Amino acid sequence: WGAQTLRQLLGPEAFRRAPVRPGHTWALPPGTVEDAPRFGWRGLMLDVARHFMPKDDVLRQLDLMAAHKLNVLHFHLTDDQGWRIEILRHPRLTEVGAWRARSKHGHRFSELWDDTPHGGYYTQDDIREIVAYAAERHITVVPEIDVPGHSQAAIAAYPELGNTDVVDTAALTVWDDWGINPNVLAPTDRTLRFYEGVLEEVLALFPSPFVHIGGDECPKDQWRASPAAQARIAELGVDGEDGLQSWFIRHFDGWLAERGRRLIGWDEILEGGLAPGAAVSSWRGYRGGVAAAEAGHDVVMCPEQQVYLDHRQAPGDDEPIPIGYVRTLEDVYRFEPVPPSLSPEAAAHVIGTQANVWTEVMQNRSRVDYQVYPRLAAFAEVAWSELPPSRERVFADFERRMESHYARLDALGVGYRPPAGPRPWQRRPGVGGRPIEGTPPVV
Repeated sequence: WGAQTLRQLLGPEAFRRAPVRPGHTWALPPGTVEDAPRFGWRGLMLDVARHFMPKDDVLRQLDLMAAHKLNVLHFHLTDDQGWRIEILRHPRLTEVGAWRARSKHGHRFSELWDDTPHGGYYTQDDIREIVAYAAERHITVVPEIDVPGHSQAAIAAYPELGNTDVVDTAALTVWDDWGINPNVLAPTDRTLRFYEGVLEEVLALFPSPFVHIGGDECPKDQWRASPAAQARIAELGVDGEDGLQSWFIRHFDGWLAERGRRLIGWDEILEGGLAPGAAVSSWRGYRGGVAAAEAGHDVVMCPEQQVYLDHRQAPGDDEPIPIGYVRTLEDVYRFEPVPPSLSPEAAAHVIGTQANVWTEVMQNRSRVDYQVYPRLAAFAEVAWSELPPSRERVFADFERRMESHYARLDALGVGYRPPAGPRPWQRRPGVGGRPIEGTPPVV
């Protein structure tokens, strides 16, 4: 991180992969820099399940994370729309689960489709390479294997994982739509053993102390309708379907703890009782994170209202696909991860923050660049720097610093959203970032 500070002081040429002025001598005046990170978890969540990101693009994101002094890659590897990690004992997870026949074009309410089959996955050697590359840059890769919801790709590969007494799971395919899917895992011993086997291979690949198990957006309709699930609720003596989800999460919390790892999940794992020892990624605003921190659980703040970088960057129709909350560069810069209502003891449980990059509407690297940058630069400063005594960050000062940082992003080849914010397909090459691929979609 000190090297990144020095690199910034050397100017934008220091961010190119090869010298553009052979024989040039770097020189800086002598000085002292005193700097330290505010949070130990300064993260970026990258969703490669909705749209697969080739390995080289993941490595490039790690380079960009390092340049911004971020140190955790939350790797969202599985979802309804694709399973992206090779599991040797369950080969159909990638043979079947890594591929879908088509994709929704635009967001969930679009009626347009891209009929091109989509897919891909990382071999275990790919994962080892990504983890090692990240470690060289002082970045920890936290894998996410999503359970018990967001699991249709796994059920399509192994139908016995689903609620077979209420759904013809053998007819399911990898999901081609966006949104919340009703097909969730069956709460059976077979399912537990299957995912224990998956996680055994995951632990061998990822040395991260944390393993993310999702736990979000798990509709309970199939469990309510399933005689097998209802019998399981009675057998366990838990409080309904929420209690059943809590039992599911607690099982893996204990299983991971026995192996020296810690479970982290989205804030829905609070439903039915928080699993002991679990940490929480607070995405539905601050409330879940506040409740978890006050109960003594560690929290990573990532509320969708502030740091979901798939959301639009300006009002109106000027964004490629205008979804979600409007969050400008200034909005992200003014994000504060620690709510002032927390006591000092509870605030100490906010171990960090992360920005989330969901890729339903980001089908390629160019689109990811445009959505993520320059807002990630604002987020990185929030994650690294202490609040000033006034507890108000001065955006005008940050804008002045960004004038230099845009030149660094240009040197890095990042197709960021330009400060003036013209529509990307109206942008002239070489002016305010690089041109984005493709033509404007219709939503």
